[in-house]
Amino acid sequence: MSASSEEALYFVVGDEYSGDRLDKVLAQLMPSVSRARLQTWIEQGAVTVNGEVTEKIRTKVAAGDEIEVLEQPSPEELAFKPVQMPLDVIYEDDDILVVNKPAGLVVHPAAGHWDDTLLNGLLARNPELKTLPRAGIVHRLDRDTTGLMVVAKTLEAQTDLIRQLQARTVKREYWAIVHGQAPQAGFIDEPIMRDPRSPIRFCVGQGPRAKEAKTHVRLVDFAYVPGVGQTPLSVSWVACRLDTGRTHQIRVHMQWAGFPLVGDPLYKGKMSKLPEGCPLSLIKRQALHASRLGLEHPRTKELMQWFVPAPDDLAQLMTEIGFAPTDEPVSVFENR
Repeated sequence: MSASSEEALYFVVGDEYSGDRLDKVLAQLMPSVSRARLQTWIEQGAVTVNGEVTEKIRTKVAAGDEIEVLEQPSPEELAFKPVQMPLDVIYEDDDILVVNKPAGLVVHPAAGHWDDTLLNGLLARNPELKTLPRAGIVHRLDRDTTGLMVVAKTLEAQTDLIRQLQARTVKREYWAIVHGQAPQAGFIDEPIMRDPRSPIRFCVGQGPRAKEAKTHVRLVDFAYVPGVGQTPLSVSWVACRLDTGRTHQIRVHMQWAGFPLVGDPLYKGKMSKLPEGCPLSLIKRQALHASRLGLEHPRTKELMQWFVPAPDDLAQLMTEIGFAPTDEPVSVFENR
């Protein structure tokens, strides 16, 4: 039999459960909660047996034992929790804000990152965003990709920005440092799908789940860096513009084209080992930065554009290679 209060659930162990494991008994008494989640609650100290906290899921219970369970919020329930964190907001008005995302910051809550994401930081800074889907976020950057993102502050602005993204009128320009000598200009129109060999990678493919992906690429600069022995390594600074916004799109397309991003842990191709002292080893993430963002203001319809220079780690890499200056709004897409 059981009874409940606002804070806890109480159970008395019946004869049919005598001698069974605590987690197994609770799974029978609380069928709406997964056994794995109940085990976590036990290990967190949220369960008592006869008034004593037990953190061992294999604890045996006897008939007549009194169990108290303090229900714990799920990670998903914590996902929309406001969490104070420094955010580099470079523009804000009543309708939108534009943030310069640092490396290491996940955009949306997910397994392993339920309450330390950009979404959590936005909710702490702008509590009104809790009424919007995904707290007003309309596009994303990979965890270790830096740069510009626009966030809506009203439902009307969010709807308009999503329509602009669907119409491919939002200008998203990225700087990437890639292995090899890239051509002056290129256009990659290759569908992207989840890599069947890896749950965390994507690849160019033609499967039924492949999605259209289009990337415009322009060469900004080219250089050689010290390689093994007397053989130098070629490296290019390219600018990329997206017509579509698939997960890992630039990283996958550039690897497919033979120019994997420097420092990319997932799509490094044949460039996994660099000679000692090579400047390309300075960066510990993919060398990718969302440098420019252009869009039509959702309310005023004014054409707006922002630029942020490369962050310190990428700027240091570019300086060591000889790509400079990196603090000016270089663009090779002015005619598009």
